[in-house]
Amino acid sequence: MENLIEIKGLRISTLRKKETVRLLDKVDLNIAPGECLGIVGESGCGKSITANSLMGLLPYPLSVTSGTALFNSPKFSEVDLFSCPKEVMRQIRGSEISMIFQEPMTSLDPIFTVEDQMKEALEFHFPNMSEKEKIKRCKDVLRQVNIPRIDQTLKSYPHQLSGGQLQRIMIAIALINSPKLLIADEPTTALDVTIQAQILDLINTLQEEKGASVIMITHDLGVIAETSDRVAVFYSGHIVEEAPVAELFEKPAHPYTQGLLKSIYSLNLEGDTLFSIPGSVPLGGELKPHCRFYDRCEKRQDRCLKGLPALVEIAPKHKCRCFLHSEEEEK
Repeated sequence: MENLIEIKGLRISTLRKKETVRLLDKVDLNIAPGECLGIVGESGCGKSITANSLMGLLPYPLSVTSGTALFNSPKFSEVDLFSCPKEVMRQIRGSEISMIFQEPMTSLDPIFTVEDQMKEALEFHFPNMSEKEKIKRCKDVLRQVNIPRIDQTLKSYPHQLSGGQLQRIMIAIALINSPKLLIADEPTTALDVTIQAQILDLINTLQEEKGASVIMITHDLGVIAETSDRVAVFYSGHIVEEAPVAELFEKPAHPYTQGLLKSIYSLNLEGDTLFSIPGSVPLGGELKPHCRFYDRCEKRQDRCLKGLPALVEIAPKHKCRCFLHSEEEEK
């Protein structure tokens, strides 16, 4: 398998009043070794549950109802993350695939020191590692993420550190076992602009030095431009556009992507009114049988109500789900 991970036909559902409701619908994604894939979209589009499904961390009552995620594991060879035994998933999670969670203050345990929480990640995967080796590894990885006063930081509790320090520690924990795939779920949320830039530079540098692949999940297209090689735009439970990052910014094809970019570009225009896409994302589970962006689209036509457009290649490595570019319907 050439790619590090290949996701095909991913569907995620939940139970609502004892009925099965689909939240994510037929997502296909490939990630090459050393590549950074950006996943962008408004809240509620399905970005985070896609990431959590790869980690085996979907909370009940959410579950993967169909699809495969083949991972090229150094230890287990080709593994389907959705159907492999739980013991295999435990060994992959935190070692070969790691995740930087969205809120470090709530992700770290307030009653344990940074040292205890960092060593825990090592103890599970390397039970025979000596205490001296664990401390050395913790210090080495904190040094990589530019944490000052390392000895003091290791003895600190989460509430004694700033948001930027906590995010760096989350990155350090994710990197402590040198994973092949790093999933960053909104890694710069609630951080000031200066710290955001430092965190993004850090992720870029670590990716280049370690050769790891990265999934960068965000609603900020500025973050995508700064970090990603390729980007997938999510809307209402599926991908509406996928392209190399330069192609997406220069030639956005889907009206939703065009609206996202227009809302950023309007910041640089004279006048008092900023552009915004009218309406809001449909509630989770409201997966319409026709174009799901129809109600908010400035270019909608009667044709858009007669079927769900398929995600088709409209240019080399550039896919779009819109009847403006292809008459093909989703099967």
